Amino acid sequence: MSAVELSPEQIHAFAPAAQGVAGDSASPEAIRKLSRQLASPKRAVKAQRKALETLQAALAAIRAGEFELGAKRALDALKTDETNGLAWHVLAICREKSGDLGQALLAYEAALKLLPNETDVAHDLGRLAQQMGYLEIAEKLLLKYLAVDPGHVEATNNLACVLRDQKRYGDAVETLRALLGVEPESPVLWNTLGTVLSDQGDMGTALTFFEEALRHDPSFAKARYNRANARQPLGDALGALEDLEAALPGAASPYERAMMQMARAMLLMSLGRIPEGFEAYEIRLDRHMPEAMRVAVDAPRWNPKTEDIRGKRLLIVGEQGIADEMVFGTCVGDAIEAVGPDGRVYLAVEPRLVGLFQRTFPAAVVGGHKAVKLDGRITRYAPFVEELGDGVDAWIPMASLLAVYRRTLDAFPDRRGYLVPDPDKLAYWKTELEKLGPGLKVGLHWKSLVLAGVRARYFSSFERWRPVLTTPGAVMVNLQCGDVADDLAAAEAAGVSIWTPPIDLKDDLEDVAALSAALDLVIGPGIAGTNLAAAVGGTAWMISAPDDWHYLGTDKYPFYPHLRYFRRDGFTDWEGAIARIGTALEEAVAAGNAR
Repeated sequence: MSAVELSPEQIHAFAPAAQGVAGDSASPEAIRKLSRQLASPKRAVKAQRKALETLQAALAAIRAGEFELGAKRALDALKTDETNGLAWHVLAICREKSGDLGQALLAYEAALKLLPNETDVAHDLGRLAQQMGYLEIAEKLLLKYLAVDPGHVEATNNLACVLRDQKRYGDAVETLRALLGVEPESPVLWNTLGTVLSDQGDMGTALTFFEEALRHDPSFAKARYNRANARQPLGDALGALEDLEAALPGAASPYERAMMQMARAMLLMSLGRIPEGFEAYEIRLDRHMPEAMRVAVDAPRWNPKTEDIRGKRLLIVGEQGIADEMVFGTCVGDAIEAVGPDGRVYLAVEPRLVGLFQRTFPAAVVGGHKAVKLDGRITRYAPFVEELGDGVDAWIPMASLLAVYRRTLDAFPDRRGYLVPDPDKLAYWKTELEKLGPGLKVGLHWKSLVLAGVRARYFSSFERWRPVLTTPGAVMVNLQCGDVADDLAAAEAAGVSIWTPPIDLKDDLEDVAALSAALDLVIGPGIAGTNLAAAVGGTAWMISAPDDWHYLGTDKYPFYPHLRYFRRDGFTDWEGAIARIGTALEEAVAAGNAR
């Protein structure tokens, strides 16, 4: 598969994903069907005996869970006959189970081209495409399968998962409801119905459906995992942890196991169980996680438990989204101190953040990283290090510094931000804000650039912000990047004036950082812009989700101790949280400042 360069907006922090997709390409029944195909007299006449024997040996390896060996034997069969569709199907299964999703996708495509009437191949490929985010392809393949077998529970269920991931919630519910009328005791269907509700933030109703799935099958690991992800935001974090730990032994695949371990790590962090949670968070880099980052660098990864980094050249690689780099970047100064004057830190961050980090950490060499999607995997690299020709002794992912330098809550610095905005730009924006006249200057963010799938429940519609926008004595400043012309026009039609600064709010982050520091207050959800305001020491109020792990079991954000937060009681509690912000803003206006 070719390499595709990614924009930072395509790479985001992990969140526990609902698990509803059913089926296993390497299940005993699936392998029995493949064995029957290999044993058919018609095929025995056409295929070479050696290839058939090799594929039977590959299936034996799959049964034993030896997927690398199975792949080797499938490749041996393909050397004999590269047009053998069954060999490509077996190879695809082995690649998928080994976590090599990009190569699995290619092998499934080859199998489907050679076996166009084998609907099992279409089903397996559709399920993998859904897992990798190729939703339109997955939908077409699953519909092809269902055209032959319209009542198939797994395929219908997986089609509903694809519709859910496309935010076609009504279609997903109708697809499930139709089959539930025929299969009312199917735990798979009840579980997926719960995921449709949880994606929309209705955790109370979702919990009911997950419990119905478990009533029909108490050992159903997916439903227990999903119930955990519903219980936490409903206030039952310990019950959620109990569910996660009970679900893990029943994970049906390495992918499921990794997702469950990821959810457990985030739950441990939210409970304040550090460093245990930070150490468990290493699962984010597991090769079975579809969004796991790989790093292309000619150096070993640093192991802080066994290697002294003093005097060494250490490359720190930023990961996930822009907001995450600012959160995890709070540990960069500790790493610079650890390498000492004879060592050197090289820091690879989102290119738009290079100036901020270089100004803050002049002892480091800061450059932009790049990312490509290669064989279905995100791979990051630091071209500036190669261009300098210095080379490095070791590298480490940025978030992994937490387990090294933030092993207790006392290790978090009590400071007002840490990134240093451009002083000339800061002075400029203070002057520009004064031109807006009297009143508290309030910057506002309200959504993310990416609202696909489960992410949508973390953001509110613009209309709900009216109590804040209409606060007397507050001068509203638009900080929201992206196309918000319709939102701003609706505000103006309602008599609300919002000033938009003449800059590119997506790309001119040096200006956005200085403007955020110059404003009296910045308000928004937990996205890059709000994090940027807090990171440069601006006064920031954040509306946070009920499952936000960054509190680390405390009543504040340890990463930004001065940040004021307004936590939603549930994913649907927008009106209550925004009303509290509105009241607080009225009090700030009356007091003349928001600090």
